[in-house]
Amino acid sequence: MTSATLLVELLTEELPPKALPKLGQAFSNGIVAGLRARGLVAADGEFRWFATPRRLAVTVAHVLPAAVAKDVTEKIMPVSVALGADGQPTAALTKKLEAKGIPLSAVAGFERRMDGKAEALFYTSTVAGALLAEVLGGIVQDALKALPIPKVMRWGDGDATFVRPAHKLTMLHGADVVPGSVLDIQSGRTTKGHRFMSRGDIDIVSADAYEPTLLAEGKVIPDFAERRANIEKQLVTEAGLLNASLGQYADLLDEVTALVEHPTVYVGEFEAEFLSVPQECLILTMRANQKYFPLFAADGKLLNSFLIVSNMQLEDPSNIIAGNQRVVRPRLSDARFFFEQDIKAGLTTRVVKLDGVVYHNKLGSLGDRVQRMSIVARKIAGLLGADENLANRAALLSKADLLTDMVGEFPELQGTMGRYYALAEGALPVVAEAIEQHYRPRFAGDALPDSNIGRSLALADKLDALVGFFGIGQVPTGDRDPFGLRRAALGTLRILMETPLPLDIAALIHESAASFAPGKLTADVSGPLYEFLLERLRNQLRDAGHAQDAVDAVLALKPTRMDLVVPKLEAVVAFQQLPEAAALAAANKRIVNILKKAEGEVGEPDLALLVEDAEKALFHAIVDVAPLARSHFQNEAYTDALKVLAGLREAVDRFFDEVMVMAEEPLVRQNRLALLGQLAGLMNQVADISRLSA
Repeated sequence: MTSATLLVELLTEELPPKALPKLGQAFSNGIVAGLRARGLVAADGEFRWFATPRRLAVTVAHVLPAAVAKDVTEKIMPVSVALGADGQPTAALTKKLEAKGIPLSAVAGFERRMDGKAEALFYTSTVAGALLAEVLGGIVQDALKALPIPKVMRWGDGDATFVRPAHKLTMLHGADVVPGSVLDIQSGRTTKGHRFMSRGDIDIVSADAYEPTLLAEGKVIPDFAERRANIEKQLVTEAGLLNASLGQYADLLDEVTALVEHPTVYVGEFEAEFLSVPQECLILTMRANQKYFPLFAADGKLLNSFLIVSNMQLEDPSNIIAGNQRVVRPRLSDARFFFEQDIKAGLTTRVVKLDGVVYHNKLGSLGDRVQRMSIVARKIAGLLGADENLANRAALLSKADLLTDMVGEFPELQGTMGRYYALAEGALPVVAEAIEQHYRPRFAGDALPDSNIGRSLALADKLDALVGFFGIGQVPTGDRDPFGLRRAALGTLRILMETPLPLDIAALIHESAASFAPGKLTADVSGPLYEFLLERLRNQLRDAGHAQDAVDAVLALKPTRMDLVVPKLEAVVAFQQLPEAAALAAANKRIVNILKKAEGEVGEPDLALLVEDAEKALFHAIVDVAPLARSHFQNEAYTDALKVLAGLREAVDRFFDEVMVMAEEPLVRQNRLALLGQLAGLMNQVADISRLSA
């Protein structure tokens, strides 16, 4: 059988741009998986996915027209059930063979072999391989059903449903059309190119000719990655000609790539007078509303030029450029109007209006929220040696910009506009910066607040959300997290760990809970919320590359100083490199198991009750190293502390070799348990060392 390249393309109306790359990859992965499952292509066979605004496609190399036939062996039943004493087939075997369509005469060729403890009959048959022409339509249909699409639509008079109406289906194996129907569309070899620049319907001669034909006759670059690279190259070139930079543009580049099939970049301009508006407003207007790429000077300031990614390539693009400039101007005018009106009204005047805005029906108004944040922010600022009055001022102003026209139009600018409006009213820069920074980190990798006032307010904000929603039973479950509590938890952990801040998370939870009016919180908060944070921390540390056993050992002690977690992890890793580590970890595991069986408190060891030389030696070894080890612990020199404790190995090994812990004499037994308890308490101040034992 001769293999050939397979092409599958579904032509549709414009697909959702932000989801396009994911749809293209999922579509191709589903089809390839279906082919592999049926033996029509090798498990490591090459394939390419394509996605444009109006098409999803895949080409798969070396696809067989029919899978190779294979022998399939199945167990029929135990010999004792299948054959009578005379060796003849029983009624049970006859009935089963009839159901399977296996002739009774085949019994003589059945294989007999042991299956567990009983001998059984096995039947081997040759199963014909799948035919591409018979299964491809079903494979494509299954791939479409598995796409990550939240909502589908129906079009025309048919019953087919998809995220957008579908118009054409191309399925080619080499140069041959593979028959089949998907979404009520019969397959063929005809597709369409660019809406305006194509020469019309396009016949694809063969699967291998798909990409070059679309480019030459349809004016379409079907490969998403290639189209993205093409746009990026043009953007960088045009920006360079203007001595400008593009800033952060990756997300917008992905979206624009999903909006065009034949990209061409042009330069547009707007009036320089609009630059009096905060540049964040103009940038968001251009990027979010118009999908333009703003340009920046070397110092990061916005220029009054921007780049347009058009879906048309014209010798004279003046109409395209003029049209885009005409469209952006009203948007920029709106931004300027909102800004000027907000400045006139001021920020402080809006604070009292927060009392009339519901935050949550069980948690009160936004005014209630900023009052709670103020209490907690002042407390944290005091702990950090910052000005509590400035923290209070920043907290009271922190949500006022939510009532401004600009943030009403562009919610993404909350905090950012608060900073501008606070500065316009004469607020100290540190207060204005805290208003902006208290939302940080907004996403993974985002910058953290860079002042103690900003950190205090950011922690107060996130803790208020966490404590509040946990306190009314609104805990994230599965994939559902409508209030963004996982993000708030990760943000809290990052601020405490990466800054780092010497704050106790359990105490912070308590302070935040105490800021709520009596009766507001109806569910237990401290325990569940701490465990929620601890689980987020566990995942965060593993994702950062820390060894699982070290993470488990450190978190087993339920740390509340998040800033000390990573230093403790580093100390554990250093301890694991010591030659004494494995033996001490195993000994600790043994100690933990022994102490679990002890009843009540083990108390302190009594020197007078020590009988054996080995237990006396261990006692004195502990007494010798304990002061230095505790000094290292107090100074947070955890690696040094564990290295000191590693010196106990010889005494610990000798103790377990020569001493019977569970002695018959009760006082001796209790004293030995106390000695082990003292050893465990000393060794496990950084981490639960027993967790490091294999």
